[in-house]
Amino acid sequence: METTQNLEHLQPRSVWSHFAALCAIPRPSLHEAALKQHLIAWAQARGIEHAVDGVGNLILKKTASPGCESLPGVIMQGHLDMVCQANAGTQHDFERDPIHAVVRDGWVVAQDTTLGADNGIGVALALAALEEPGLVHPALEVLLTVNEESGMDGARGLAPGTLQGKVLINLDTEEWGHFYLGCAGGADVEVRHDCAQEELPQDHVVLRFDVSGLRGGHSGIDIHLGRGNAIKLLAEALRDLSAHTDVRLIEMRGGSARNAIPREAYAVCALPAAAASGIDAWVEHRLAAWRQRFAESDAKVSFGYELDEMPVGRAIQQAERDRVLTFLDVAANGVSHMSDAFAGVTDTSSNLGVLVLARGVFKATFKVRSLQDARADALADKLVSHAAVYGLQAWKDGAYPGWTPDPASPLLDLCQRVYAQQFGQPASLQVIHAGLECGLLAASHPHLEMISFGPDIRGAHAPGEKVEIASVAHCWTLLKAVLQALARRA
Repeated sequence: METTQNLEHLQPRSVWSHFAALCAIPRPSLHEAALKQHLIAWAQARGIEHAVDGVGNLILKKTASPGCESLPGVIMQGHLDMVCQANAGTQHDFERDPIHAVVRDGWVVAQDTTLGADNGIGVALALAALEEPGLVHPALEVLLTVNEESGMDGARGLAPGTLQGKVLINLDTEEWGHFYLGCAGGADVEVRHDCAQEELPQDHVVLRFDVSGLRGGHSGIDIHLGRGNAIKLLAEALRDLSAHTDVRLIEMRGGSARNAIPREAYAVCALPAAAASGIDAWVEHRLAAWRQRFAESDAKVSFGYELDEMPVGRAIQQAERDRVLTFLDVAANGVSHMSDAFAGVTDTSSNLGVLVLARGVFKATFKVRSLQDARADALADKLVSHAAVYGLQAWKDGAYPGWTPDPASPLLDLCQRVYAQQFGQPASLQVIHAGLECGLLAASHPHLEMISFGPDIRGAHAPGEKVEIASVAHCWTLLKAVLQALARRA
């Protein structure tokens, strides 16, 4: 088993050396400055032109190989930031600490945190291409966007005309052997409510309930797998408990990113002392029911409680408790429509990703996705209307367009031919139920031909994220071959 420091000894060495550097430099969304400075210094040392645009995107440029100057330029595109998730009890500061990655059974994995292979491997592939000796290519641009994971701000703010290339290779998909030619668009739905509060009765004791042990995952790619949502499960449990005893809801939190399925959630509640003394049987019954229900998708789900010695403030009023718990329990979450055109692909979904109820202020965030922009908009509107039924304020935010597939693309035809030549079999064609930046880039640069591919990445947006070493090597072979084919393109 190797540590992060030894990743650069993997093959292809140039790609893994760059990825090791990315693991060493913290890069959560909105905190990509240190990484950009590292890459600017790297580019300067190699005579590669660099620029930072008005919203913070880093653009690297390399002139065409001799004889290729008149060919359309090629853009390789990825994003600098990563989703930051850690298992409960793991001490990791994503703004200061490097990612600890190990090699295990042919994969590079971060055991207790996210790895950042999404999209660090794509960035590493593009950087390696810029410095690959002997590679014949058209003029190259590498667009490395900022804040993709929490708002797509970099792609959203890219000014029209910034990019000079005509062909764009997105390196942000996560299943080797597929060419992606379309992606979901989406929007966030924000819900807010100021809850009336009241003092706790004297005969109540304070308990903390915890849902944990869930697998979580990417709120788009993994949404069809039927995994448990910790926020939904906790709301379901507390609704049931409040039907049998006097539950006073003081605090409730779950999830940390709207684009990750919540793995953990907790609630601080006050119960009559007599009810609290008999709570074990109810907790065990709930847990047994969940383990049966999620036997295939989330068998390690856990539910427990402990006496809470924290200084107690006030609880929200009973009517407010019923309002927010019912809303959380019944609000749309998961797959709402499967694709008619692509078998096994989710068309439209929503994810209740983040919940905070503290000091009487209730906040919840949903991530809505769809391959059809109109369906994403309709589902977001439905969530807003549903919140209004319960007297909660809600609105849509951060909408971005999907990327419409073009099966007749000449770029796709070229890539298919190259893939078959390199690997002796055809690549599959697919769309992805995730928000690639291609839709926004197409809006600001409508002339672009686009395609996306990447290695096998498992568990993106969740601790234990891993990337297959062999598939990274395959991606490197394909990327070089595609660039050289584009250098011969009439």
